[in-house]
This record gives sequence, structure tokens and C-alpha cells, in this order.
Amino acid sequence: MKSLCVIPARGGSKRIPHKNIKVFLGKPLIAYSIEAAINSGVFDEIIVSTDDEAIAKVAREFGAKTPFMREPKLSDDYATTSAVIKDACMKMGEEFKCICCLYATAPLLTGEILKQAHTKFIGENPEFLFSACEFSFPIQRAIKLDENGRVSMFYPQHLKTRSQDLERAYHDAGQFYFGRREAWLEDKAIFAPHSQAFVLERNLVCDIDTMDDFEFAKKLYKINYV
Repeated sequence: MKSLCVIPARGGSKRIPHKNIKVFLGKPLIAYSIEAAINSGVFDEIIVSTDDEAIAKVAREFGAKTPFMREPKLSDDYATTSAVIKDACMKMGEEFKCICCLYATAPLLTGEILKQAHTKFIGENPEFLFSACEFSFPIQRAIKLDENGRVSMFYPQHLKTRSQDLERAYHDAGQFYFGRREAWLEDKAIFAPHSQAFVLERNLVCDIDTMDDFEFAKKLYKINYV
């Protein structure tokens, strides 16, 4: 089964301008994802889907291909990742049956993690396999505040339940999504019983949306790899 890695990286990031190629500990942020994909050794092609020539240039410098430029309608604030991957599936052809969406903002990911995830995806054959992480606090104890700051529980029935008796909960880690080509093309739901999760340790997960996130990711990288 031929495997394709697609790294979505549009140029219009708002909260962190040029986020995908912003220098992160000496290299453009996207370079870490490209290198992880290369080091995994599981992909027949690694491409970057972008609308920005500066990003495309950096991607090629670090070993990815840019066989097409993304259309404007897939590059605005309303374009979904699924639509971008579906577009890449159609443009790259039917020979690729395993399609991995790898985010450009995943500097804590390694080639070994991708290799393990790919092995699980091929071996167990779900529709999708995505990175996930356990919540650090029981979600059954979540609270909400009204307009006056008064507190109530989302799940008051668990007010006195012991933490060790509460079911574990997980969230999307926002790192990678392996999927069958047909699943992407048919717009199947990722978070559904036909999918599986590849659980990552919390110290390997950081969603980079703000400059605070960017700086925190640097700290995590140094803790893990320096």
C-alpha cells in the first residue's frame, strides 16, 4: 500500500503571522514536520499543500515536494483541513491508498512516532487513526461560570465521585491523521467508532495558536530533546 504524507500549510495565519515558517529554535516550524515524515521512512511521497510561494520554497529546501499550489477557495479562514486533504487525494491520484495529514505545527513529533502510528494503521485497518492525548483533569469535574462569575458543574452527579472512579477522557492532539483514501474522499467523520486513536504523552502535545503557545512549545522541545 503506497502512503502519501500531506502537510497543509496556508500562508494566511492571523494570530502568528507566517506561523508555518516562523523560526523555531533555529529552523522554520514546518521543517520539523517534514523531517519527521522523512525520518519515519514510511511515506512514498511527502508533499506540502500551500497557497504561499515562500512556504513552498522552504518546504522544498527541507525535502518535501510541492506538486501544485492550493486554490484560493481552499486557503481562506473557512476552508477545512478535510477539504484540503481531499483535494490532495484527487490531485495525487489513486495509487496512494494511505493518506496522512500531518500538521506543519508539530515540532514535538518524531519519525519514530509516525512509524509506529503507520504500523498500527496498516495492521488494524481503521478508517482513520489520529493522535490523541488524555485530559490532564477529569472532564466530569468541569465547571462553568455564568455572567456574574457564579459557579456550576457540567456534571453535578459526579460532585462526590472519586477521581479514580471516573472514566478517562481524551482529546484530539492535533498532530496527524492517517486515513484511507476512500475515507477522505467520502468525507467520513474522523471522531467515530470506525476510527482509532494513537495516544501521545502530554509532554509531546502543544497546540500552537498563539505566541504563548509558540514559546511553550519551545520549552517542551528543550525538555524532551535538548
